[in-house]
Amino acid sequence: MNQPEKTARYAEAEKEIAAVLEGETNLVARMATIATILHHAFDHYLWTGFYLVDPEKPDDLVIGPYQGALGCLRIPFGKGVCGTAAARRETVIVGDVHEFPGHIACDARSQSEIVVPTFDRQGRLIAVFDVDSDRKAMFDEADKTGLERILKGAAS
Repeated sequence: MNQPEKTARYAEAEKEIAAVLEGETNLVARMATIATILHHAFDHYLWTGFYLVDPEKPDDLVIGPYQGALGCLRIPFGKGVCGTAAARRETVIVGDVHEFPGHIACDARSQSEIVVPTFDRQGRLIAVFDVDSDRKAMFDEADKTGLERILKGAAS
């Protein structure tokens, strides 16, 4: 899928997510809906979901709403792609997870990954949104832009 096709697909998904979530304030319901719609919008999404900042252990991410096979239950900040994105508070794109130092293999089929931090209205990190693909180099700037735009409204 080329960048213009991805951009259009993200715009469609964003509209669908906004329509479905209109008036919904429950964070778990919002996250579950976002993960489901995005997971089914792209055929290269293998695992799609949120890792939440654990309020009892604020330097850990704990599994949240997701679509796909079993995910890792807990990831410390700074570990793997998700923990790195959380620690840096910035999106991380990895074209080949086997070349990422400290990659955590929750699913051996994962080949590439994008992780986007998710913030509340006050700018506090509340989660990261993780997408894995079973194909290498599947994520680029179109994914980063589309996901960051969609996730700005995740905590609304």
